[in-house]
Amino acid sequence: MKELENYQEYVDQAMEWAFGMLPNLVLAIIIFFVGLWVIRFINKLVKRFFDKKEYDQTLESFLQSFISITLKFLLFVLVVTQLGVKTSSLVAIVGAAGLAIGLALQGSLANFAGGVLILIFKPFKVGDFISAQGIDGTVKEISIFNTKLSTFGNQIAIIPNGQLSNGNIVNFNMEDTRRDKIDIGIGYGSNIKEAKDILLKICADNPSINTEPAPEVYVGELADSSVNLTLRFWANNDVFWPAHFYVIEQAKLQFDAAGIEIPFPQRVMHKVD
Repeated sequence: MKELENYQEYVDQAMEWAFGMLPNLVLAIIIFFVGLWVIRFINKLVKRFFDKKEYDQTLESFLQSFISITLKFLLFVLVVTQLGVKTSSLVAIVGAAGLAIGLALQGSLANFAGGVLILIFKPFKVGDFISAQGIDGTVKEISIFNTKLSTFGNQIAIIPNGQLSNGNIVNFNMEDTRRDKIDIGIGYGSNIKEAKDILLKICADNPSINTEPAPEVYVGELADSSVNLTLRFWANNDVFWPAHFYVIEQAKLQFDAAGIEIPFPQRVMHKVD
């Protein structure tokens, strides 16, 4: 009988605790779902604010991610506090958990720090064409932990910010203009001056190629089967590749018209009787 009385006492205590926790539990659930709605609403307001003010897209995406994560953390604190966890205990738990998570997620923290460095020093921004970590592409998005690049083949490459901030980056859009370098080989029997004049005229006829600094052509190498001419010219970023391909195509067409040989590898075989 005594064991039954103790069992009944435990059941009564459990029921009393459950009924006592029920209001807090219901209120915590309400706070959770209302909080999620408020966070989504605030995120929309933040996005609308940035779109209206036309801030740097790099700053926009980073701050939006940071604000969203911060608000969700505050919501978690409110919900747990409502369930009866004391603030001092919560701070101790969060501190211990933060230390454990920090040790387990050192890479993620490095990526976060890298994102902050990218935001501060701005080695690139959304829309820039960069080369980093062996990948070439246009910056599509910069978030807290990683950066997304849209490659030439329209694939999305995701690179951790920690690697980006500590590695080499080539930003092709940092300056308004770029210098191109094209090597074209001609035969040893061809007229070097005529070939150089043709290349310079091709550049002069294309308005996309800058006249200052002026294009230049020089003999870059006396190779085994060709005299290699090097053409250098400057063009604005938005017309750089059309100018590049135009010069190559016109060089072939006009060299053929002028009778200037463009050598190609050949193999001569001698038959010995």
